[in-house]
Amino acid sequence: MLLRNQLMLWFMALVFTIQLCLTAFIYYYSVRARELRFYHRLESKAEQTAHLLIGRLDLKPEDLSSLRKKDLLTMHNERISIYEPDGTLAFQISQKKKEAISKADSVYFDQITRSQPARFHRGAVEVLGMQYRHKGQRYLIFVAGRDAFGRREFATLRAILLGGNLGALVLIIGAAWFFAGRLLRPLARMVAEVRGITASSLRQRVNEGNRRDEVAQLAMTFNEMLSGLEQTFEAHKNFVSHASHELRTPLATVLGTLETAAAYDPDLPTARRSMESAVEEIQKVIDLTNSLLALARAEGAAPEANFVPFDDVVLRAVASCRTRYPGRTVQVDFGQWPDAVEIPFGTRGNEQLLHTAVLNLLDNACKYSAGGVTVRLEYNPAGQLWLRITDTGAGLTAAELARLTEPLFRGENSRDRPGFGLGLPITQKIVQAHGGQLRITSVVGEGTQAEVVLPAA
Repeated sequence: MLLRNQLMLWFMALVFTIQLCLTAFIYYYSVRARELRFYHRLESKAEQTAHLLIGRLDLKPEDLSSLRKKDLLTMHNERISIYEPDGTLAFQISQKKKEAISKADSVYFDQITRSQPARFHRGAVEVLGMQYRHKGQRYLIFVAGRDAFGRREFATLRAILLGGNLGALVLIIGAAWFFAGRLLRPLARMVAEVRGITASSLRQRVNEGNRRDEVAQLAMTFNEMLSGLEQTFEAHKNFVSHASHELRTPLATVLGTLETAAAYDPDLPTARRSMESAVEEIQKVIDLTNSLLALARAEGAAPEANFVPFDDVVLRAVASCRTRYPGRTVQVDFGQWPDAVEIPFGTRGNEQLLHTAVLNLLDNACKYSAGGVTVRLEYNPAGQLWLRITDTGAGLTAAELARLTEPLFRGENSRDRPGFGLGLPITQKIVQAHGGQLRITSVVGEGTQAEVVLPAA
């Protein structure tokens, strides 16, 4: 179901429920007000009748016979009954000539007190019974009648409420349609704007409106997502461009070498030298392909949550680096660990991936530094593992630092060094996948320092 229809239905249900509650409130209290008004009239009539018949005439037959029915009876279906203190019927008058003397009043004799009359219904006829004392005697008077005028008013009120609710329902439907359309108008505009954004027009942005309400916040969030997508597409485009360039160069070299060897190499030793050159270029292609696969694996795979002795990982990476660079000094230093830690320098993750990350940092430090390299592993004040790898190389500029983790980017001082610019991007992905951070600082002419912060196990 469309959101517009849902909003309309919820709005109609809510408002119409409130309307029905208000109608029920008016109807109930109108019923109560009519009953109280008519019973008050019956009570006044009973007091007037008791004062006239019992107080003045003393229920003498010769005096009662002089009273005409139309002088006493003023309501529809009215009946007046007076009972002696012993419960016998002393007087009764009714608008209906053939109405028999009622015996049902006796049921309420015991319920009537001086302060509490009896009120009950007999169909459409409403009856009030009250007590009247005269010369120390207790008389009971019952006055019954039908509130014809009040019921006609009440029927009119019911018709007004019914018609008003039907008319209100029509207005509620119109209001629901209007407000749903007005509320969803910014969303409809946003949908139209989003439909116009394609992969070739990611620079477009959605109108953010007043930047305060929920729709504006949705537009701002969507624009942030578009910015991220634009950056990702640009990075992907640059990555593909650089990777194609890096692959095309050695492949073109291999092709040229083999074509030259086939056309001009006169003897086997010369052809062997050409083949060795081709093998070297093919090995570069293989190394680049493996690095690209490692970057994809670091981006897509979540590391296993196994316990890893990170100090062993660092020592194995240092040993590999010393083997790769035999004349380079690599100094290792371990800081103190808290007394509460049973196994020092432990973390959770994939040991092979962490070894790759540390080895990439050490390889860069040894590759671009003629002096020694310092490695320090310790706990920081937040209880995290803190690995610092410091070299004494030429350093990097601020512009180079900003792009250092872009795939296939290489600084000016690395043009004459082997590599493809994938080591740091792979390391950053591995560290982030383990819930850590990679920070690199550098000063031109002094060296570079790489810091890895990982959660301790």
